[in-house]
Amino acid sequence: MDIKFSSAIHTLILIAESETPINSEQIATSVGTNASYIRKLTTRLRKAGMIEGRRGISGFKLIKKPEDISLLDIYDTVMETESLHLFDIHQNSNDTCIVGHNIRPVLNGMFRNMEERVENELKSITLADCINNMRQYINENNEKEKQE
Repeated sequence: MDIKFSSAIHTLILIAESETPINSEQIATSVGTNASYIRKLTTRLRKAGMIEGRRGISGFKLIKKPEDISLLDIYDTVMETESLHLFDIHQNSNDTCIVGHNIRPVLNGMFRNMEERVENELKSITLADCINNMRQYINENNEKEKQE
């Protein structure tokens, strides 16, 4: 499974929550990867108009409001696709078998239906929702730690 999507969400939350521009080295340390990988992601996010980075100034800042960035926007940007693709179908079915002959069109329809539902869900969740969920999770865990 590709980690670009979750890494991009992580990156965008860091950028959105940082009081000052945050650079690829700092982001990479948090994500647990290398800075060149982050630079590839931030290039795509910058081209999509979500963030900006300027020459001579170290770091990135969010230029689109978190509530205006859907998870589907992020997915499409970093995965470089126009539609969500989660499922692949094996290619070498035996056409002389009744199942082998019919499985691809049946699964194609079912898989596309599921992918469309996931797309709709991703459209309905924003970066702001992710940030709010993160804050809530942190607050709840802080309360639990105080009680222990």
